Amino acid sequence: MEVKPIEIVSELRRQISCLISLYQDLKLEKEDLVREKMNLIEQIESLSKENEEFKHKYDTLKLSKTFAVNVGDSQQAKNKISRIVREIDKCIALLNK
Repeated sequence: MEVKPIEIVSELRRQISCLISLYQDLKLEKEDLVREKMNLIEQIESLSKENEEFKHKYDTLKLSKTFAVNVGDSQQAKNKISRIVREIDKCIALLNK
């Protein structure tokens, strides 16, 4: 049985049409995935910022509780803070040398 050239061309066109359709579907899917990726990156950045804020609040709370537990009145708290500031100043002075 002989295959006619017109049949070969017709089959080739059909296959090319299927490939083009598949390509377009995959292109749309890729665009959707890129958009989803960008949304997820934005969510990660937002959650990371929120996490940093919570860490800062936690550290502040931990520090304030340390002062509240260890120090009975405000004068003692002021003295302790002054002492810490002086120690920091000494460290800065040593680093500048």
